[in-house]
Amino acid sequence: MQVSVVNNNYAIEFTYKPYLVEAVKSLPERRWDDSNKVWLVPTKYEPQVTAFMSRYGFKLNLSKKVQEPEVEIVIKDVPKGENLDLSFMKLKPYPFQVHGIAYGIENERVIIGDQPGLGKTIQSIGIVTYVKAWPCLVICPSSLKENWRREFEKVTGKKAMILTDAVKRNYKLFYEAGLADVFIVNYESLKKYFVSSIAKPTKWTLRDVFFRKEIEMFKSVIIDELHRCKSSQTHQSKFTKGITTGKKYVIGLTGTPVVNKPKDLVSQLFIINQMNQVFGNYRHFIDTYCAGTNEASNLQQLNALLRNNCFIRREKQAVLTDLPDKQRQVVVCDISNRKEYDDAEKDLIKYLVEYKDASDEKIASTLRGEIMVKIGILKNISARGKLNDVFEFVDDIMEAGEKLILFIHLKEVAAAVLHKYHGAVSITGADDMIARQSAVDRFQKDPKVKLIVCSIKAAGVGLTLTASSRVGFIEFPWTYADCEQCEDRAHRIGQKDSVTCYYFLGKQTIDGKIYKIIQTKKAIAQAVTGSTEQIPENIVDMVANLFNQKDDDDN
Repeated sequence: MQVSVVNNNYAIEFTYKPYLVEAVKSLPERRWDDSNKVWLVPTKYEPQVTAFMSRYGFKLNLSKKVQEPEVEIVIKDVPKGENLDLSFMKLKPYPFQVHGIAYGIENERVIIGDQPGLGKTIQSIGIVTYVKAWPCLVICPSSLKENWRREFEKVTGKKAMILTDAVKRNYKLFYEAGLADVFIVNYESLKKYFVSSIAKPTKWTLRDVFFRKEIEMFKSVIIDELHRCKSSQTHQSKFTKGITTGKKYVIGLTGTPVVNKPKDLVSQLFIINQMNQVFGNYRHFIDTYCAGTNEASNLQQLNALLRNNCFIRREKQAVLTDLPDKQRQVVVCDISNRKEYDDAEKDLIKYLVEYKDASDEKIASTLRGEIMVKIGILKNISARGKLNDVFEFVDDIMEAGEKLILFIHLKEVAAAVLHKYHGAVSITGADDMIARQSAVDRFQKDPKVKLIVCSIKAAGVGLTLTASSRVGFIEFPWTYADCEQCEDRAHRIGQKDSVTCYYFLGKQTIDGKIYKIIQTKKAIAQAVTGSTEQIPENIVDMVANLFNQKDDDDN
């Protein structure tokens, strides 16, 4: 029974006695050194250790040297994938994305933790398609379901189905009939589609959950925004773990795997079935990597184990040469006010029919004005209706510690966003030059200010907002040129990262038609310099034509 000093720790050594083990466990930041069979306590806790020694009869041995085990830290090279035949991918991946695909193929159950904006989606699609792990289940936030469906079809041509109540009992038949290889579900619906019963009404564990036999059909699972499962106590974490158990290919995607401390990884590693295989078990992980006042220890060793077995992460700065200077991404949002929208759309369509049949130019001109008002109403309803999904997206960005620029048009939409995020700053038409500059300065220089809400008219030109490489549009102007001006508040001299621009489109709303006008009719930008009468005429004709077409945005 003696205590010696090793580096900055007291090493407590004794023959096993249960009461002494319990006593040692009461000491702050104690941890077990299995190599030397001693308990280690930091020397900063000298008063507590001295009291312990006095109470239990330990002696201080200053001559004995106890060496902490040295772990050789070697990080293996990421496979380059030179021999992979990725010709099945309709979109050619960048070199660093090929490396990620090769890493996932080799390690099978992985977390792709690339910084946001580096294409984790395309990498995960490449992995499951290459190994033919069908059918595949995608678990993602509600606002990203439609984006996943489109990405699978765009990247590989594979048919993807979003799970709904209409196919709740028979979605397996769609796979068997060759109608779908990918099934997409949001976190909140996991219980509805995959759980048959739970043995206990309250305080249940995963052992109490009985899953539907259909989960056995999936050969691979992709979990988007995996950090949402960082707490093992949440229902969605338990359901996700149950679904992935036993699967050969499990791919977690997250730009922020560790939100606060290494313990955030525990649930995520269990979900990809790597905790016991790579890290021994839960207790060993906690004792080894979550010790100390910051609950973080042996981080270099942890980093090496992760990267060598199940985790890959690249920063924008490291692979920026592989990236285009600006990327655009559509985020399709469910709207919460569907009936209000549908009623307003019927009203607009009635006016469009009258406009189409109008033979008198004066009547047609009057109708154009009325139609523009009706279109504005539809845009307003959609903007308000998609805010829940927008807030979910913004929460993820801010949780990742990144800044975001949000463009809006309506005052009430701006007010709703600012009410939700009290620390945000804004630039609107009501602000004078001093207030605008103050908002810009705070956003550019204050790390605590993560969000700036900008009016398209007030902040679309002349401002530098390079503190963020992310630009979001809750509402957007009619012209490509105006959109580009807004985007370029971030994409300008001083910007070090690739800029990603997100367009939030209400599902089955006029948003998709407006976006189509912006992207496919870029010539409309020239109409901004023409007469004010000509602009609405062009827009009305385009909207009328699109309402007579069925496009992807209406699905």
